[in-house]
Amino acid sequence: MCVHHEKARAPLVALHNISFTALNTAIVKRFSYQFFEGTVSAITGGAGSGKSTVLKLAAGLLVPHEGSAFYRGRDIAAMNKKENLNFRRESGFVFQDSALWANQSIYQILELPLRVHFPAMTETMRKKKIAAALAGLGWTKEWDLRPDRLSMGEQKLIAFTRAVICDPKLLFLDEWTESLDELSVEKLFNMVQRYKAEGRTIIFVSHDPVITKSLADFVLIVNNGVLEENNAF
Repeated sequence: MCVHHEKARAPLVALHNISFTALNTAIVKRFSYQFFEGTVSAITGGAGSGKSTVLKLAAGLLVPHEGSAFYRGRDIAAMNKKENLNFRRESGFVFQDSALWANQSIYQILELPLRVHFPAMTETMRKKKIAAALAGLGWTKEWDLRPDRLSMGEQKLIAFTRAVICDPKLLFLDEWTESLDELSVEKLFNMVQRYKAEGRTIIFVSHDPVITKSLADFVLIVNNGVLEENNAF
C-alpha cells in the first residue's frame, strides 16, 4: 500500500481533526487529510459511512464541530466575506441530488454564478458563456425549461455545468454518476477526465469502483466516520 506523503508543498485543502455530529450521532470523527493541487482524490465507503459529510466539510458547506477545514492555509469557517467569495469562485460543488432551484430556468440557474462572481460581465458575455457550456454538453433542449421538465440525468448534467461555469480550479463531486443512464455517465466521466487532464484538483465521492480506479490518484476509504485507509494508485 502506498501512502500519500507530500511535504514539499502546502496542501490546497486540509482537514485537521474534524468532527461533525448530527442528531446526537457522530457522523465524522477526528478526520485528518491533505489534498494537493492537481490531484484527483476519491472518497469511498459504505452507505452511511460519512463520506458525503466529509466532502461537504472539505467544501465548507458544513462547519465542523471540532477541528478545522482549510483552503490555501485559511480556515474556511473563519474567512471574511471577500475570502469566502474568492473560495466559492475558485471551487465548484455538484450535489448528489443536483440541488437545482425548482423555480428557475436552466438559463437562470447557469447565469446566477456568473452574476455573483463576475459582476462586470455583460449579458451578452454571459449568454455566450452559457451557450458554449451547453454546446459542450451537446444540449439541444430549450434554455427556459425548469428542472421538473428534465430527466435525472439531464438535471445532473446541468448541476455539473453550474459547478464549472466559472472555470473553478477545484471541484467537489458528490455521487455524481449515481442512478444515471449510461449516456449521462459517459458524458460526465469524459468531462471530469478532461478537467483532470487540465490539472484541476478534483475531490469526489463515489461507490463505483470502475469510476474510482479510472480517475483517482488517491483513494480515501471512510468507515463509520473515520479515515480507515489512504491508498495511492
